[in-house]
Amino acid sequence: MEYRTLGRTGLTVSRLCFGALTIGPLQARLTPAEGGRIVQAAYEAGITFFDTADLYGTYPHLREGLRGATGEVHLASKSYAPDAAGMRDSVETALRALGREELAVFSLHEVDSAAQLRGHAGALEYLVRAKAAGLVRAIGLSTHSAEGVRAAALTPEIDVIHPLVNRAGLGVKGGLPAMREALDLAAAMGKGLYVMKPLAGGHLRGSARDSLAWALDLPGVAAVAVGMRSEAEVRFNAGLVARLAGEPDAPDEPELERLAQAVAATGRWLHIEAWCAGCGACAAACPSGALTVVEDRAVVDRERCLLCGYCGAACPEMAIKIV
Repeated sequence: MEYRTLGRTGLTVSRLCFGALTIGPLQARLTPAEGGRIVQAAYEAGITFFDTADLYGTYPHLREGLRGATGEVHLASKSYAPDAAGMRDSVETALRALGREELAVFSLHEVDSAAQLRGHAGALEYLVRAKAAGLVRAIGLSTHSAEGVRAAALTPEIDVIHPLVNRAGLGVKGGLPAMREALDLAAAMGKGLYVMKPLAGGHLRGSARDSLAWALDLPGVAAVAVGMRSEAEVRFNAGLVARLAGEPDAPDEPELERLAQAVAATGRWLHIEAWCAGCGACAAACPSGALTVVEDRAVVDRERCLLCGYCGAACPEMAIKIV
C-alpha cells in the first residue's frame, strides 16, 4: 500500500481510506463482530486510514476490528453538531466508543456553503480547543459542494477537507469544473484532501480502475475513501490501488479480474418498503436529490442515488434500506 502525507497535518495515511458507512446500520447492517472482521482485513491489507461519523453507527465495528492493530492507525470522524456543546459531546462520544485518547481528524459534517460554515462557528471554535488539548490532531470539513471546499480552503482553522468528487461529476454540487477549481485552491492553500465517492456510490464500479486512478491523480489528494462491506471488496480495492501505484506485490491481472467478479456479484440498491408513509423526510435528507414523493410514497431516481444511506437515517418509519 502506498502512503501520503495529508496536507500539512503531519499525518501519513494510506492512499486507500476505508469508508465505514457501508458496514453499519445504514447499509449492510453488520454486527460489530462481522464488520470488525472486514476492518481487520483492511488493516491487514495495509489500510491505515479509516473514515466514520456519528451518523454511521460504526464506532463499535472499528473498535473491534482494530483491537489487535499494532502499527499506526488514523481514525477520522465527523458530526453535524453546529454548536460547541454538541460538538464536544460528539468528540467525547467518539473517543470513548472507539477507545482512543486522540482522533486523527474530526470534521464538520456535510457543510456545503460559506453561510453554513458560519452557522457552525461554535462547533469550529470547540474543535480548535480540542486540537489544542490533544483530543484531535486535525480539524476537517466534509462537503458535497464546490462552494463548501472553497469556504474551507479559505478558513485557516480547517486543516483537512473531505469532498465528494468523481470523474462523472455525480452528486457534485456546483458541477465538476467548479469542484476541480476549488480543489486546486485547497491544495494550493496546503489543506489535506481525501475524497469520497470516487466510484459514485457504485455507479462507476464498472470502470473502477479508471475512476480510482482519476481521483488519486487529483492535485493534493492524499487518499480516496471507498465504502467496503466485504473482504472481497477490501481485497479488490486494495489490490487495485496497489496495482495503480506499480507496487511489486500487487495482484496480477487475472487475480484482479477474479476479485472484480466476486465484487460484481454482490450489487447494492436502495429499497423502499411498502409501509412508506410518504412524509418526505428522506427527500429532504438526500444530498443528491434522488428522492421524491409521488402519490404518498417515496420514489428513488437510481441514476442519481449514491447509496449514502442518509435517507434511511432520516426515515421515521424505518422504511428505507440499502440491500
